[in-house]
Amino acid sequence: MTRPDSAHTPSTNEKGAESLSTGAPASASSDRPETSTRVVLGADEIARALRRMAHEVLEGNKGGDDLVVLGIPTRGVPLARRLAALMSEVEGRDIPVGTLDVTLYRDDLRRNPTRRMEPTTIPAEGIDDKVVVLADDVLYSGRTIRAALDALGDIGRPRAVRLAVLVDRGHRDLPIRADHVGKNLPTSSRERVDVHLEEYDGRDQVTISGGDR
Repeated sequence: MTRPDSAHTPSTNEKGAESLSTGAPASASSDRPETSTRVVLGADEIARALRRMAHEVLEGNKGGDDLVVLGIPTRGVPLARRLAALMSEVEGRDIPVGTLDVTLYRDDLRRNPTRRMEPTTIPAEGIDDKVVVLADDVLYSGRTIRAALDALGDIGRPRAVRLAVLVDRGHRDLPIRADHVGKNLPTSSRERVDVHLEEYDGRDQVTISGGDR
């Protein structure tokens, strides 16, 4: 297992307290049987999914012109860098990539502890009149993406915003959908989805656990 620090804990769903709602209850006793965990995406499957998504982005944009990829911390950041690198490989030129922290734009700050803020880094070209691709690991309620859209509005005015996520697990609270999805993973609200990435966890893997009655 990784360390409990927020930057190194396997990503479960969306940021903040939303991840707590899908894992085991905090009050669960230690003598309960462990829930089963199964791997739904391995390293090769993640690599193939990201390559497909990169091609989808370029096809939808008719090339790499005016593209900017922004990763949402924590694990959206390495995913954004991988997507940008794959698109740069196809296009033969660099695709700008940065990060977008949405912590202070979340609508649940009064109810839940604030996660550690990460840097927001916008490429020198900015985002005005650009096609911004937001990259994240898991799409769940949609509240993280709503916060990301608010954060973008304070930075500039993109021509369009697209969403690329490695896993879409359903259970949306808001009318938000991803444009590019690595894997649609139907889940129950009792189940927990963990995304492990080499940059943080030493391996690429997506697992699902819980849901046992």
